[in-house]
Amino acid sequence: MTLSQKETTLLQDLKSQEQVCIEKYAKYSNQACDGQLKNLFSTLGQKEQQHFDTINQILGGTVPSMSGGQSGASSSPTITPSTIYNEQTKQQDCYLCKDALSTEKHVSSAYNTSIFEFKDVSIRDALNHIQKEEQEHGQQIYNFMSQNGMYN
Repeated sequence: MTLSQKETTLLQDLKSQEQVCIEKYAKYSNQACDGQLKNLFSTLGQKEQQHFDTINQILGGTVPSMSGGQSGASSSPTITPSTIYNEQTKQQDCYLCKDALSTEKHVSSAYNTSIFEFKDVSIRDALNHIQKEEQEHGQQIYNFMSQNGMYN
């Protein structure tokens, strides 16, 4: 498999975005007040690491199989209000969630644009799979925010 210069550049950009997500979720997991939110951020960080690894594999000339059905809303954890927030801790967690949701929107958009630039169908499929998972991350964050009175 030979990547064009444009494809290589797009993959390097996506890899950079995934690195930001990994770092952000690690920090946010430590900063979150709510235990479920800490776990959610930790889980999302692990998924972002898998995305990072997939991008590295593609850059290395291997397109991993994306079958296995690991994504899907049915695999999303159920989030229920778990912390009785005081105003300060709720605002802190709300800020983290808003920023994480904004990041997921941006990253999903970057994948959307990139998918159209690849000629290899298997790479397009892999990137599409990752994009779907990014959208699911956003849904999980939204669900937490909604169930904890953070999303109006």
